[in-house]
Amino acid sequence: MKVNATAISLNVADVDASASFATTHLGFTQAMAADGFVSLAHPSAGVNVVFLRTGLSTFKPEGIAGPAGQGLLLALEVDDLDTEFARISGAGARVVTPPETEPWGERYCQFADDNGIVWQLVQWVAAPGE
Repeated sequence: MKVNATAISLNVADVDASASFATTHLGFTQAMAADGFVSLAHPSAGVNVVFLRTGLSTFKPEGIAGPAGQGLLLALEVDDLDTEFARISGAGARVVTPPETEPWGERYCQFADDNGIVWQLVQWVAAPGE
């Protein structure tokens, strides 16, 4: 099988709110849009993020067309987490978790958009004590 592109698609109540968060704070750009739909691309990532308005009749099967959110986070690896955290939090984004470093060397922080989607920034650093 040859895969030509990859996207993650999330159902949200307010497509524009999540798209605005990603374009304003994270550098995504709009690739396509229609009523209740927006596809975002990033110049340095190989995955598109698609937001669909919850309840669109085109979502099949309808039985699983609930909203994204609980237990979901989108992780983006960055080069300088602390600089990005200062920039994004300084612009007023809702902070879920300020920068922390896990014992295995994962430094991360988290923000939430107005739909409750958690956006996690990750930077790999030396594990504490190394």
